[in-house]
Amino acid sequence: MIAAKENFPTLTPEEYFTWEEQQLEKHELIDGQVYAMGGGQAYAMSGGSKNHSLLAAKFITLFTSHLEGSGCDTATSDLRINIVGTNNYTYPDVSVTCDDRDKTTTQYITYPCLIVEVLSKTTEAYDRGGKFRMYRQNPALIDYLLVSSTSIEIDLYHKNDAGDWLIINYKVGDTIELKSINLNFPIEQVYRGLTLEPGNGE
Repeated sequence: MIAAKENFPTLTPEEYFTWEEQQLEKHELIDGQVYAMGGGQAYAMSGGSKNHSLLAAKFITLFTSHLEGSGCDTATSDLRINIVGTNNYTYPDVSVTCDDRDKTTTQYITYPCLIVEVLSKTTEAYDRGGKFRMYRQNPALIDYLLVSSTSIEIDLYHKNDAGDWLIINYKVGDTIELKSINLNFPIEQVYRGLTLEPGNGE
C-alpha cells in the first residue's frame, strides 16, 4: 500500500470529500488517512495502461446496455464505494448497484452487488487481498470480478446462497455468468480488439 501523506492530519469523510475535490488525482480514505488511488494503484497518478482503460469501458458498456430500464446503475472509477460500517472509501474500476439506499447519496455508493477490478502488477495483491476483505463486508455484494489486462483470464469471486465465497477461473472459450445482474457472456466479448502482451501489465 502506498504510504499515507506524511504529516497529514486524520480526516473525517466530509473533510476528505472537500480536500479531494482540489486534488489532481484520486485518493482513497482508509482509517482517516488518505492514500494514492487504490492503496497501491500507482497507475492512477500517471495514467493506467490502454488495455486497463479499454477493458473498464467495455464492461461499463456491456452492463449499462444489459441493465437499461432495470433501476440498476453502472458506475465508472470516478464513483467511490463506502465500506459498510466504516468511514473508509475506495474506488473500484466498475461497480453496479441495484439498491435503493444508494439512490439517496451523492458522493458515493455503499451497496453494490457487483464490482469489477482490472488487474495490474501494482494492484493485484491489494485487489485480491485487502480490498476484497473490505468489499465483502457489504452484504449486498454477490460478484467480484478480477480481470487480467495481459491475457484472456478472469477470476470471479461469487457469493452463493449459503453465503460462502467461491472462486471461478475463466479462460478462453468460457462463458462468464454473473448472477448478481443475471448476465451471461463469452469471455472473448470483452477482450475483442485488444492487443494482449503477457508480462507487460502496469
